[in-house]
Amino acid sequence: MDLQYISDTQGRHTAVVIPIEDWNNLTLKHQDLKALEKPKAESSLKKPSDFFGILSKQEADTFEKHTQQIRNEWDRTI
Repeated sequence: MDLQYISDTQGRHTAVVIPIEDWNNLTLKHQDLKALEKPKAESSLKKPSDFFGILSKQEADTFEKHTQQIRNEWDRTI
């Protein structure tokens, strides 16, 4: 396997390039590596529904109350 190393300005290796034929052979043997082929931007995108249930009811109520207080600050008359 002929690997190519990418280095920073100080000579430290920061990445490795694997020939596509070698990559294809590796992914045939190790199917879980296929997940690495997704572009990062695509794999990091989340839908709002992905966050459902992250906050407890108490945390959500506190957050809602604070949000309402902040919004009410704009309603003041001077």
